[in-house]
Amino acid sequence: MVGTDAPKSAPIIVAVTGAAGQIAYSLLFSLAKGDVFGSGQDIELRLLDTPTMQERVYGVMMEIQDCAFPLVRSMRQTDNADECFHNADVAILVGSMPRREGQQRADLLAKNGAIFQVQGAALDRVAKKSVKVLIVGNPANTNALICMKSAPTLSSSQFSCLTYLDQNRAVALVAQKLQVLPPQINNVIIWGNHSCTQYPDVSHAVCTNADGSTISVTDAIDDEAYVQGKFIESIQTRGRQVIHARKLSSAMSAAKGIGDHLRAWWFDTPDGCFVSMGVLSDGSYGIDEGIFYSLPVKVVDGEIQIVKGLSVTDFSRRMMDKTKDELIAESKQATELIGF
Repeated sequence: MVGTDAPKSAPIIVAVTGAAGQIAYSLLFSLAKGDVFGSGQDIELRLLDTPTMQERVYGVMMEIQDCAFPLVRSMRQTDNADECFHNADVAILVGSMPRREGQQRADLLAKNGAIFQVQGAALDRVAKKSVKVLIVGNPANTNALICMKSAPTLSSSQFSCLTYLDQNRAVALVAQKLQVLPPQINNVIIWGNHSCTQYPDVSHAVCTNADGSTISVTDAIDDEAYVQGKFIESIQTRGRQVIHARKLSSAMSAAKGIGDHLRAWWFDTPDGCFVSMGVLSDGSYGIDEGIFYSLPVKVVDGEIQIVKGLSVTDFSRRMMDKTKDELIAESKQATELIGF
């Protein structure tokens, strides 16, 4: 049952796309080790990638086997979405076409939109009707919308997209600024798109001191110019900074964000705490319905619920609207290109 590491009566089927990629390489280790669904939960892995990547997927499977993980009951690789998603309890859609130098965003939307249309339709046909679907491949918010619309018999509440990576980045930077540990920082919010328009917001965040007392993060930092300037810019551009330094994308931290997102979805969020997930907007906080927008959420009995009633300053409204407008434009463009 959600909320405990206790063993379950049967293994869960976890499907991962882009299984030969860098993110999956880190993610599969955490899944197999029990860091995500619990140390007592057996899993069956279903690994999807393109035909040309099957040899690499086989190599990854050999490594998982060589780790002798006790929780991995079985593994199966495939280039067929229906085979991958059949009876899946969880689907982690990591694989997408990366943006190449000089490529127009419209081209990226069209190519990735087609991928997520196919995968959404396959989930609709063959996955369990209770499946939890996490979209990671970029542009994640709009891909989540395409995937959800391609799976009409599944509830919109079963789809979310990843902004927990951005939340972790923001938490880590705040903790560094305050010289505390990351677990002492709670209720940081990522609003909007997983892009350079996202708005990392600490106006509702709290820091728990060693003695158990709490202080608001904004009071603890006591530097409005930093909170509304350099801090936001640092999180918005962090992925680009990692690529510049590493010459590769932020695969390890993305995998950690995926695991944190899924663990919160699987085990629920602690009382009084909320996290950031990209979910279908219901109109809360003045965000238009019908787009996937990162919002503060809590998870109760495995159900994602938008946290309501948080105050929004004029500065926050401007930042939230900017990223909202980008998502509305993406959604319209995807509709024109793909016709979903």
